Amino acid sequence: MIKYDVIVIGAGPAGLIAAGHAAELGAKVLLLEKMERVGRKLLITGKGRCNITNNGSMSEFFKQIYPNGRFLKHAFGEFFSTDIIELLNKQGVETVVERGERVFPVSNSAAVVVQALLAWVSKNKVDIHYGCKVDKLLANNQIIKGVVVTAQGVTKEIFADSVIVCTGGSSYPVTGCTGDGYRFAKALGHTIETVRPALVPLETAGNTAEQLQGLSLKNVNAVVWINGKKYKEEFGEMLFTHFGLTGPIILTLSRFVVDEIIKHNKVEISIDLKPALDDLKLDARLLRDLAEHGKKQMENLFKLWLPGKMVSFFINKLGLDAAKEGHQLNANERKRIRLLMKDFRFEVTGNRSFKEAIITAGGVSISEIDSKTMESKLVKGLFFAGEVLDLDANTGGFNLQIAYSTAWLAAKNCAKKVVV
Repeated sequence: MIKYDVIVIGAGPAGLIAAGHAAELGAKVLLLEKMERVGRKLLITGKGRCNITNNGSMSEFFKQIYPNGRFLKHAFGEFFSTDIIELLNKQGVETVVERGERVFPVSNSAAVVVQALLAWVSKNKVDIHYGCKVDKLLANNQIIKGVVVTAQGVTKEIFADSVIVCTGGSSYPVTGCTGDGYRFAKALGHTIETVRPALVPLETAGNTAEQLQGLSLKNVNAVVWINGKKYKEEFGEMLFTHFGLTGPIILTLSRFVVDEIIKHNKVEISIDLKPALDDLKLDARLLRDLAEHGKKQMENLFKLWLPGKMVSFFINKLGLDAAKEGHQLNANERKRIRLLMKDFRFEVTGNRSFKEAIITAGGVSISEIDSKTMESKLVKGLFFAGEVLDLDANTGGFNLQIAYSTAWLAAKNCAKKVVV
């Protein structure tokens, strides 16, 4: 009979941390990965640079996490951002803090992070089985017993006193995140909160976004309107695509937009292209430019106010004559220019699929997980860590830290069960 102290399912960031820490605490650990290599999703985080974590305070982390950041108080208390940075530093990975307190490897290479974690896991003598698919969890009388796996066409049982499920969510399924953990949890009685894409690009009506595709805007304000009421807003960068909107502020707002789409509510996003100027100040700016450049035609005037790619679109949208000179612009036309600049509105018709979602919202209900241990309240010896849980956060390194911290806490409590 094959027997381990701890079996960890999934060799992503949570799985690597869980396996490595449980082993360094003295447990005999098996790490199971259905893909042919570890950290597939970690390799593409931060556009391949790997936004390792965030240097913000714990209270700031709580604000960034849904549905209940304070569930992670004990996990963060055990292993926080400074701890993962220190662990990686000891493995030779230097880090740097960038805008928004985001922490990246100095090398700008996610591969360096994956290699460092794998080296640490190997140093702690974790057994790793690649190409090994977990079919189901074994439990008896609500006590975990092990797993059933298939590898190279052979199915077998592997036993353990503890199992940590680190299978990730459903986003980027090409990396191996195909929702297996939800199936395992549900089969043993756990509630799965509705799984949906998060930090995901949004699709919009019409062809406006398509006409502007490739255009990136900085320092704009995006406001979500639900059934005609202002709901959420974000300031920063965004990008137009052939299907709609994306970029940092759109991805952050998508967490709420997707939920409203599911409810079949009317969702609109309004872009304020001049958030630093209220209507009076913007009008004063237009009047000043018109006075100084009154003989310029509309096309050249608009270049003073908007990115070049927007100029022709705005002139056509407003029904202006491109050859018209600035001094010929009347008060009503000036007002319409201001309104469009301050409320460039899009109707949201949907969101992109899990294939393009950075993370997954929903998952194993945290009401059924002991926040002090990450152990299931329903099945003794069963632990969950990372994205499989109903916990998700905004961009900025917060989601990866959730994975590390919950995995570290789960590993610590698994190792406590090991009889020395």
